[in-house]
Amino acid sequence: MAERTSYPHGTFGWVEVATPRQEEAKAFLSELFGWEFDDMPVDETTVYSMGKIGDRYVGAVSPQQQDEIDMGVPPHWNSYITVDDVDAVAARVPELGGELVAPPFDVMEAGRMAVIRDPSGGYVCLWEPRNHIGAGLVNAPGAFSWNELNTRDPEAALDFFRELLGWRFDASESAAGTRYWTIVNGDRQNGGILEMNDQFPAGIPANWVVYMAVDDVAATADHAAGLGSMVVMPRTEIRDSGEAIAVLHDPRAGVFALYEGQLDD
Repeated sequence: MAERTSYPHGTFGWVEVATPRQEEAKAFLSELFGWEFDDMPVDETTVYSMGKIGDRYVGAVSPQQQDEIDMGVPPHWNSYITVDDVDAVAARVPELGGELVAPPFDVMEAGRMAVIRDPSGGYVCLWEPRNHIGAGLVNAPGAFSWNELNTRDPEAALDFFRELLGWRFDASESAAGTRYWTIVNGDRQNGGILEMNDQFPAGIPANWVVYMAVDDVAATADHAAGLGSMVVMPRTEIRDSGEAIAVLHDPRAGVFALYEGQLDD
């Protein structure tokens, strides 16, 4: 079990589901992962639902923005990267070929954030913490353990994040046999970048996938299917490591993955 009280610059520290079916998504995640929720008022009609395991926050369920719904954007997970100075990092995004989708803004007293799009097309959030550092628990059953960019132009993403955040990359091969790069931030692994090849449907855009840690991938995938999810990729072992993953698509909580294996402290 890995409890956190802070995150180094360049580390993934928070995840959230953006969905128009907020209450249904909360019920689904509660049943699947044991999350309990604290609803934080945003305005008179909106709440931000903070999910927790025990007394530690692990992620959130947020109402999806109406413009995304109008454009047909499905429910999806957002990944947040902790940075020391969000304004300074965001200012470099356009010069490095990315897009500043939402310039830095304050989230009440919780922190300051921005939304960016890397040159390969993936959207990700930057987070400068104040009162909210991010997840208090990671790499434990029911909490997130990995964040992975799936893209058809990995070289563009590698160059961008290398310059923006100082990430290093270790090349390997994915469980599906495609090119894969493990993100290294400082001295720790920090996620991955997967090249989407012809095995992926042509219409899927670049996207960040959140991996949730579980004790048993197959049993959790079966449980999710019983709750109305579609198993996009059944339990798949990662080479001979003893680790396994699966990918789910839920109509309330979007696409996410499961991970079974060694969890770092």
